[in-house]
Amino acid sequence: MDFAEYWQYTDGVTKFLFFALLALSVASWFTGIIRLYQSHQLKKTVAEDLIKAVNSQSTELESLNSAECKTVTEQTLMQQIGRYRDKGEQGMSILGTTAAIAPFIGLFGTVWGIFHALHSIGQSGQAGLSQVAGPVGEALIMTGLGLAVALPAVIFYNIALRFNRRTLYVANDTAYGLLRETAKQDGVSTPDTKQTIAQVNKNKSYVGSMSASTAG
Repeated sequence: MDFAEYWQYTDGVTKFLFFALLALSVASWFTGIIRLYQSHQLKKTVAEDLIKAVNSQSTELESLNSAECKTVTEQTLMQQIGRYRDKGEQGMSILGTTAAIAPFIGLFGTVWGIFHALHSIGQSGQAGLSQVAGPVGEALIMTGLGLAVALPAVIFYNIALRFNRRTLYVANDTAYGLLRETAKQDGVSTPDTKQTIAQVNKNKSYVGSMSASTAG
């Protein structure tokens, strides 16, 4: 089928739906690639960032008792984890919206194209199979375009969601380790960085083995 011939046959509504799907496709690919890269980078640095955030409170923690020290550390960790969750969700709404509405846009384009084709056939007065099959078949292209736009968005969304879950797992696991070390210090100082880094490396090894087993 010649695309130029199909394009000349379409009306303004079909052209508008085509460009809408094209815009959604470009936006989902751009957002998906950026989102995967940022989520991957965030997963690699989340543990070290949490340690730095807690160690930056060392001056304030020195003058607090054990309960206050634990409270301040917990609030700092919760604030940081909330920021990671917000960063991880940036762009996800574009992917989710594209995956949800693109098939319906394509379906509407198909319905409108069939209506337009049948209307043209009715005006011409020729209703043979050869006159009907061509325009109706060309109208079905919009359904295929809608699915072609939605599928990459779904894939990007699910992969990014998986990355974000692993990032939050590492963040929460590291946070529990930091709180445990803070409790052991009796509120006198911040958690020992070497011990915490060792615990973080252990957590990273566990996460890596879990990822390998999942991929296998």
